[in-house]
Amino acid sequence: RVHMDYPDLRHLARAGTQIAIRVTPKASRDRVVAEGDRLRVYVTTVPEDGKANAAVQKLLAKALGVAKSRLTLIRGHTARDKVFQVD
Repeated sequence: RVHMDYPDLRHLARAGTQIAIRVTPKASRDRVVAEGDRLRVYVTTVPEDGKANAAVQKLLAKALGVAKSRLTLIRGHTARDKVFQVD
């Protein structure tokens, strides 16, 4: 069986859904953790030149089962708290 480091978030993959997350960059491994109604996303990437945002977008897209092009970062480009919208 395949071990995934993210919960199944396909129920959130509706157009217009806004997903609030808290990001921890430079983590030991990439993973998504559901904490109540908020998601924590851990990425191994460093937060410079948008690299961590790109890694978060990719990981979140995987958990949602959507193409990463369908996720738009609408708030928190330089903050740990971010909001992505599903297009």
